[in-house]
Amino acid sequence: MAHTRREALWYASRSLLVFVLPAVMLCATRSQPDIKTIIDRSVAANDKDFEAGSRFDYQEKDREANGTKTFQVTMIDGSPYQRLLAVNGKPLSKERAADEWKKQEQVTAERRAQTPEQRNKRIADYAKGRKRDHVMMSQLSKGFVFKLVGARKVGKRSVWVLSATPKPGYQPPNMDSQVLLGMRGEMWIDQQTYEWVKVTAEVIRPVSIEGFLAEVEPGTRFEIEKVPVAAGIWQIAHFSMQSHAKVLHFIDKNSAEEDWYSDFKPVGGT
Repeated sequence: MAHTRREALWYASRSLLVFVLPAVMLCATRSQPDIKTIIDRSVAANDKDFEAGSRFDYQEKDREANGTKTFQVTMIDGSPYQRLLAVNGKPLSKERAADEWKKQEQVTAERRAQTPEQRNKRIADYAKGRKRDHVMMSQLSKGFVFKLVGARKVGKRSVWVLSATPKPGYQPPNMDSQVLLGMRGEMWIDQQTYEWVKVTAEVIRPVSIEGFLAEVEPGTRFEIEKVPVAAGIWQIAHFSMQSHAKVLHFIDKNSAEEDWYSDFKPVGGT
């Protein structure tokens, strides 16, 4: 499987979420901060985490309509693979777990047998969303007005709280950036590392997405929480989303999603 839900969070692909998620890629600070410095350092920290994401295997639990599924996500020869571990919190039977292992072994063998051209295409498909997302990230400091609104304690960490509202007169350079016109958000940022601790965002007015005949509407909101997983590296640990949109401008589409990520280990590690 070339992509996972977690990758969709990073790379902004596959759904209306592609137009929502990047609006939260904001920033952190220290005492008497300069807002531009906050933004620049936070984006740099997030870029570092973003690039490190493919260097970790991890477990992923997804809430679905009928319950939850838990997967082991393993990077195999340059792209991820999901192996089912549990359903509704219950581990698979011994027989089914063995079948899932066989599937992974088969995929591993198939990937190792690929020609250089096939392998390059597979990895390029996986990386396509990442490149697209970098274009979006470049717009973050241009599309919002930032304000430092306070400080809080989250566990042992001291965080700054920043608000972000649409910047008057901002002109999105491409289709993906259009949703920035209708969003506001709040970021809890670690004072020492400039890493996100918690990010929430919501659509405050309808935004039409050209090319998709779709409109993202108020009621769309999501939350992200990140945690340290290695020295100097943080990754997403929890994501929740409720989306409200109109497709073809009259068909209502509502959805909800919640995912958890844990047990991060370096690729090839134990």
